[in-house]
Amino acid sequence: MNTRRNIVSFAALALATGLLHAQSYPQPTSAMQAIIDKDTSRHFGDAPLDAGPLASDLSARLEPAAIDKALRKVADWQLARSRPYFDRIWTSSVMYAGFMAASAATGERKYRDAMLDMSRHFDFQLRDRLPNADDLSIGQTYLELYQQDKRPSYIGKTRMELDDLIGMKTVAPGDPRLPWWWCDALFMAPPVWAKMYQATGERKYLDYVHAQWKLTSELLYDKTEHLYARDASYIGKREPNGKKVFWSRGEGWVMAGLARTLDLIPPDDKQRPFYVQQLREMSARVAALQGAHGLWHAGMLDAATYPLPEVSGSALFVYAMAYGVNHGHLDAATYRPVIEKAWAGILKHVYADGRLGGIQQTGAEPAFYRPASSYNYGVGGFMLAAAELKQMAK
Repeated sequence: MNTRRNIVSFAALALATGLLHAQSYPQPTSAMQAIIDKDTSRHFGDAPLDAGPLASDLSARLEPAAIDKALRKVADWQLARSRPYFDRIWTSSVMYAGFMAASAATGERKYRDAMLDMSRHFDFQLRDRLPNADDLSIGQTYLELYQQDKRPSYIGKTRMELDDLIGMKTVAPGDPRLPWWWCDALFMAPPVWAKMYQATGERKYLDYVHAQWKLTSELLYDKTEHLYARDASYIGKREPNGKKVFWSRGEGWVMAGLARTLDLIPPDDKQRPFYVQQLREMSARVAALQGAHGLWHAGMLDAATYPLPEVSGSALFVYAMAYGVNHGHLDAATYRPVIEKAWAGILKHVYADGRLGGIQQTGAEPAFYRPASSYNYGVGGFMLAAAELKQMAK
């Protein structure tokens, strides 16, 4: 009876959210619409005006069966939608990380098998020679597949690239910026390097992570706000309300990157407390900014300008905080209510067919988007969150 009441209650909330979506919201500017159109043409996702009814069959209870149902619903829709367009760009690689997590969490091999088929199709190659963090990110999936089936061919090409990159002081020849000059890079690259350390036992890969993360942190981490500037060009920029510009998905990339990297750093590593402390500081700040709907806005410090809740950043926050609780880095009594409220809020953006909406298009800063907008990288964040929540529920 409790489960049935919860589903009925959730259906009512979903209906209320649907009515909210029908109301006015800031429309994308012409420049923002151009990005939406480009993302759609590249098959990252789309942003229809009407995506049909919201799901009414999901429960927000943190119970394994309820989480599993939501995870499968969204993952199945995304797999069917994206499989014809698999590529090696970062948007897809985030989704791949989510599918690997979904496979482990549900025991459903089809997600993992799809990732193996994709990897074989691309011959386990990265997107580019001397790849930046974005183009390196698909290596996370290659390395996770290697962990399950120790075939050197799965990681050989990635290892060659890392060995060429390790001596470079900048992101590319002739480009003076740091290798990880933008905050998104802290999700995309460090887990690849740390997983290579795990796979090979060679300390140089983990030492590279420590050195580069600290350089990026010194450049972009605001020690007063406990949030990251997206890149150096945003330091000093202000929102319409006069507050600093902090982008929710950018903060989500960092926090999720902290979780994924911490998971690979040995317990006795002297640098480990640095990552734990940053996760704690950011989690505290993010929790304090949670909206009444349970989610966060594209502009972290200017909800009035960006009134729609944003799901991709919110999902990454849930993933990182759930990881922190599950591994003893964050206090469960403090953060579990935050996580529960956020998960309930996220599920209000799942549609009846499995679409996950409320995801801002690609970019580097807060922007306007449509309630039904759905992009593969945001679904990747959702799958990571759901898999970690299932661990919490157990």
